[in-house]
Amino acid sequence: MKKIAIIVPAFNEAERIADVLRAIKGASHIHEIIVVNDASTDNTSAEARKIEGVHVIDLVKNVGKGGAMVAGVSATTAQIVAFVDADLANLRSEHVDQITLPLLNDECDMCVGIFRGGKIRSNAAMAVTPWLSGQRAIRRELFEAIPYLGELRYGVEVAITNEVRKKKSRVKRVYLRGVSNCTKEEKYGIVKGVQARTKMYREIREAMVRSRKKNRSQGVKFLDRKRPTWLDKDVQDFIKKKKDTGPKIDPSVTKKKDSDKSDRHLDG
Repeated sequence: MKKIAIIVPAFNEAERIADVLRAIKGASHIHEIIVVNDASTDNTSAEARKIEGVHVIDLVKNVGKGGAMVAGVSATTAQIVAFVDADLANLRSEHVDQITLPLLNDECDMCVGIFRGGKIRSNAAMAVTPWLSGQRAIRRELFEAIPYLGELRYGVEVAITNEVRKKKSRVKRVYLRGVSNCTKEEKYGIVKGVQARTKMYREIREAMVRSRKKNRSQGVKFLDRKRPTWLDKDVQDFIKKKKDTGPKIDPSVTKKKDSDKSDRHLDG
């Protein structure tokens, strides 16, 4: 049976990430859960480590969602990689199964989860732009065939969707009933939330323009272009730590100055 890794990119999601990880842990056929802490300034890393069996990569610089997703994929050998946002509300284990089992059963090459029956705003956004959903599972080789993902931030889903369409891969959509995401305004307040939303839309627009450019070479080796040096070091450290400690101990990249303080939050 093919291995499935769930990758959770996270930035300042200490209040929400534990519930998301508990739901993922209850899903079937999951080989590995990896949280990529994208240089959060809160206790996201410590909260994630409290969940037994979850591996954590702490990035020392914020690289955006695309870079975090690439770091997570680079740190696993699973043939199927699935991505789940860290700010979801009402996520259940069966929702995770909905996006992973179709690939395990060879029904598709990518499965995208669409919100239904949750917050009105989340439902409306998914109705208009379902291809922006962060809940998706994809065959590893298909993900790795997409160049420049590590250079993108919020627009990473646009690039993935466009490349999958170009390759005419099989795509399936499933409805995640009752699931919603936390809006920028809920996280940061009205003023900062609107600023964060504006930045997100700008990054999505830039990714749309970039993914439509012609004459971009296809089949480029994964991250050959501008492969960030931090990724090699952080992920290699993570993999080495994981091998040394074994699967029952939560490994992490311990480069942060406050790593000793964060370690005190570990269970046991």
